[in-house]
Amino acid sequence: MANELAVSSAEFQEKVLNSDLPVLIDFWAPWCGPCKAIGPSIEQIAAEYAGKAKVYKVDVDQEPDISSTYGVMSIPALFVFKGGKVVDKKVGALPKPQIAAMLDAAI
Repeated sequence: MANELAVSSAEFQEKVLNSDLPVLIDFWAPWCGPCKAIGPSIEQIAAEYAGKAKVYKVDVDQEPDISSTYGVMSIPALFVFKGGKVVDKKVGALPKPQIAAMLDAAI
């Protein structure tokens, strides 16, 4: 499922900034242990919030332009976008309820 959640620079404007629904972005990398640890929670949230919010993953090594645009210095970094703007962001391996709460606040 992780590949289905991937978003590239070419798609970012359309899928994230122009989205009618709030969007959770997980900035991650395959070599990042904490990123792998929250991966299953991110995928569960993507399924649970279908129709209410969107969830995507940005590989910081594959998409450095997106990462630098939003000042991502440490990963995992979780950003919530609403109306094309960042409305919440947190860094670190958060428990699933905290990640869900970030989205809940934007819905």
